[in-house]
Amino acid sequence: MAISRRRFVKTAAAGALIQSGGRPRFARAAEAPIRIGILNDQSGVYADFGGKWSVAAAKMAVEDFGGQVLGRPVEILDADHQNKPDVASNIARKWYDNDHVDAIMELTTSSVALAVQALSNEKKKITIVTGAATTDLTGKQCSPYGFHWAYDTHSQAVGTGGALVEHGGKTWFFITVDYAFGHSLQEQTSNYVVAKGGKVVGSVLYPLGTTDYSSYLLQAKASKAEVVGLANAGLDTTNCLKGAAEFGIAKGGQKIATLLLTLAEVHGLGLQAAQGTVLTEAYYWDLNDRTRDLGTRFMKRTGRMPNMIHAGTYSAVLQYLKAMKAAGSDATEVVAKQLHALPVDDAFVQAGKVLANGSMIHDMYLFEVKTPEESKGPWDYYKLLATVPAGEAFETVAASGCHLST
Repeated sequence: MAISRRRFVKTAAAGALIQSGGRPRFARAAEAPIRIGILNDQSGVYADFGGKWSVAAAKMAVEDFGGQVLGRPVEILDADHQNKPDVASNIARKWYDNDHVDAIMELTTSSVALAVQALSNEKKKITIVTGAATTDLTGKQCSPYGFHWAYDTHSQAVGTGGALVEHGGKTWFFITVDYAFGHSLQEQTSNYVVAKGGKVVGSVLYPLGTTDYSSYLLQAKASKAEVVGLANAGLDTTNCLKGAAEFGIAKGGQKIATLLLTLAEVHGLGLQAAQGTVLTEAYYWDLNDRTRDLGTRFMKRTGRMPNMIHAGTYSAVLQYLKAMKAAGSDATEVVAKQLHALPVDDAFVQAGKVLANGSMIHDMYLFEVKTPEESKGPWDYYKLLATVPAGEAFETVAASGCHLST
């Protein structure tokens, strides 16, 4: 029997509803969410360094922005890359190809960040790295769609390394994690030490996730270097510090330079073990009213204060949404242009500026960990020693080796 035209149209409309998950395809396109992926280590040595706390910070930024941009809801996806570049690349590819993710952020572990930034460059997608450190991200492997947000190996070398050289630490021995981040951190700090008249007397590499640091620490102790530089992060650093205490390295007169230590690891160590440690971070919750506001709200949400990775991820997500709003579009090219153009002014940094190579430069802070007697309570851990100006903390585009035009 012939089907009337009216009935055919009605049936076709119902088909469209079914094919698009209960709403017509044209409505789905108009309302499709903006999706941001937080890809990091959630179960390994950097789980506290970034981990689920960075995911919480990202969601907090979306809420503070109002939950939508360009009339579309904003969603946060997250996954654990297990510190493996191949795992990270597979997740990123799936996110881009199947889940319509617009940008990927955090990316703890430099080898992972480099792999995902390269894939994102190929896919013409934006990455904003807050968890990895290597300057290659904005140097020889820079991307027009890649941004480096919280810190890098140069800022850590200038901050902590510079402070110790200026206070008499002229000879150095490095204990270095064997991948891009550790190599870059050792290289940057070594260059700074030598430029200031110091000398590197030795170094040793170890694989990521090592649990026994005894042999490396004994080599450092035997070197009689004035400074033992820990070119690592997360649980690797805290375990090295515990081992150093057991072997009496500091009591023997050698200084321990933690080249990447954050509030999360200090909290894990406790003030008794961490007191007196000098470190460099981009953020501390008790610096000013804006940092305190963010820290207090993050504490209510998670039960802990944020470090620079968590606060940096908050800032990165917020700035990405600001850039999209300013561009009036979700197109990668125009959003990237706005990310380069807009100043960064939020609870993480004030007067931040994005260079042509994607490096967001801002002041860094040199802190000393308080003694238990100096601390007024939980999370009151830092004394501010000095502010490292943005222009000193980060490399220029010309010095970075990035091919992008200034």
